[in-house]
Amino acid sequence: MKRRKHIRGRHANAADREAVASLLEGLPLGREGLLAALHRVNDCHGCLLEGALVALAERLGLSVAEVFEVASFYHHFSITEAADGRPILRVCDSIVCEMHGAEALLSTLQTKFGDTLRIERAPCMGRCAHPPVATLEQQPIENATPEKIDSALRAEQAEIATTTPADYRQISQLVERGDRDTLTETITQSGLRGMGGAGFPTGRKWQLVRQHDGPRLMVVNIDEGEPGTFKDRFLLETALHRCIEGALIAAWAVEAEAVHFYLRDEYADCRRALEKALANLQADPPCPLPQLHLHRGAGAYVCGEESALIESIEGKRGMPRLRPPYIAEQGMFGRPTLAHNLETLYWVAETTERGADFFRQAGRNGRHGLRHFSLSGRVKNPGVYLAPAGISLRELIDEYGGGMADGHQLKAYFPGGAAGGILPASLADVPLDFDTLQPHGCFIGSAAVMVLSDQDSVKQAVLNALRFFADESCGQCTPCRSGTVRTVELLSQPQPDGALLEALAQVMQDASICGLGQAAPNPFLCLLRYFPEEVAS
Repeated sequence: MKRRKHIRGRHANAADREAVASLLEGLPLGREGLLAALHRVNDCHGCLLEGALVALAERLGLSVAEVFEVASFYHHFSITEAADGRPILRVCDSIVCEMHGAEALLSTLQTKFGDTLRIERAPCMGRCAHPPVATLEQQPIENATPEKIDSALRAEQAEIATTTPADYRQISQLVERGDRDTLTETITQSGLRGMGGAGFPTGRKWQLVRQHDGPRLMVVNIDEGEPGTFKDRFLLETALHRCIEGALIAAWAVEAEAVHFYLRDEYADCRRALEKALANLQADPPCPLPQLHLHRGAGAYVCGEESALIESIEGKRGMPRLRPPYIAEQGMFGRPTLAHNLETLYWVAETTERGADFFRQAGRNGRHGLRHFSLSGRVKNPGVYLAPAGISLRELIDEYGGGMADGHQLKAYFPGGAAGGILPASLADVPLDFDTLQPHGCFIGSAAVMVLSDQDSVKQAVLNALRFFADESCGQCTPCRSGTVRTVELLSQPQPDGALLEALAQVMQDASICGLGQAAPNPFLCLLRYFPEEVAS
C-alpha cells in the first residue's frame, strides 16, 4: 500500500508556523500549554486566526480539532479568518449594570463607536459597585459613559499597588516548627468554611486531601464570575500578599508540591500585580516553597466550579467532571488536589496568626465568623464590606451601605449572587450566613448581595439571571443545556406556566452534573414563591 506523504486534515503554512513559534517561546508543549498559548495568539492579533490555530496545533503536538474545540469554548476568544483591527469594547449587561442603564449605554455606543470598536455584550465583570461597567481591551471603565470610553482610547493602563507587607512570617514559622496537625486543628476549631460558595469546612477538606498519597497539588480559585461578586478583586487589590501567604500555608498543610492560581481574565490589573508578587517571592523565598503557577481564565463562568477549573488548567474545555472520584482523591493531572477560594485563604492566614477564637467568636445573630460582602444595587455606598457572619440585609445596608439610595425603597435582594435566589423586603432581617437561607429557597454563596428597590422589576432581574445561566451553561448535560434555555422561554411568555416551571426546576436540580444547572432554578422559583404578582407582568 502506498504511504501518504502528509497526514489528513489542514496544514499550516510557513509564515504561520514562524509567527506562532515566536509567540510560544517558553511555554510547555501539549495540552498543558494550550490555554496560555491561545492567550498569546489572541493578545497579538485581537482574535484567533484560523491559520494560527492550525500552526498552534502542530507546535503543541495536538490535533486541529483539539485546539479548535478548546478555543471555541471561551467567550474571550474569537476565531476568524482575518483580523478586522478594531479594539474590543465589552459592556456588562448583568443584573446591576442593567439596573443602571447598560441597555441605553450599549445603544449609544453602537451609534458613536460602532465603526471603530468591536462592541460586545458581556456578563458580570466584577465591578458591580460602579455600574455600568465596560472594558476596552483589558482596561476596565467604571461608571462607563461615551466620554469615559473616548478618554480610555487614549489612556494607558495603570498598575495597581498592594498595601499588605510582604514579610510572610507565618509560613516561615510554620515550616520551622513543622507541626501540620496543630495547624489543621486550629483551622478546624475556628469553624472556617469555604468562601467560594459551597461552604465546606476548611480543616476537614485538608484532612481529606491528606488521606490520599502524594504527590499532591493545590489550585486557588480566583475565577469569581458570579454576578454581583467582586470581593476577590478587592482582596487582590488590598491584601494580595496576605492571600498568597494563606495559599502557601494551606499548601504546606497538605504537603502540596505546586500551587496553581487561576484568575479570571477580566482582572488584568490584578494579574500584573499577582505576576510580579509571585516572581518576587520565588526570586527571594522566605523558606522552601512549592512551585507557583498563574493561569489566566478566558471568560467562562462554569470554570468557577473546581473540577471545570482543573479541566481548563489542563488545556481542555472547562466542563465539570462527574463525581466520584472527587478532586481530593483524583484532581489535577490525576493527583490529590486541594481547591480553595481566594477569600478562604485570606482567612487561613488571619486565623493562623490570630488563633481560632479570633474567627469563631466573631459573628452576629447566633452565627460565627467574618466574611467580605459584595454589596451592590440600590444603596448609597456600594462596595466590599468586612462584616460579621449572620448580619441581616437591613443591618448590612444601614450600618455599612449608608442606607438605601435616595428616592428608593427596599423591594427585594439577591443574598448570594444570581444563583442564590431572590428574597422580598419582608425577609430583610434573616441572618446572612451558611445554612440560614435554605429554608427560604436561597443560599449565601459568595455573599454577593444585590439590592433592588421599588423602581426595579424583580421579573426582569430574574430573567437577566436566567439568560446568564443559559449563555454560560457548558452544554455537557441535557438538564442544564436545555433547561436553562427553556426557563427563559417559559418565563418570557405573557402567562408563564408555573407548574411546568416547577417541574422543570425539579429535573434540573436532580439531574444536572454541577451547581450551575442545580442552582439556576433558584431565581425563578423565588419569583413564583415571593412575587406572584410580577410573574404575568
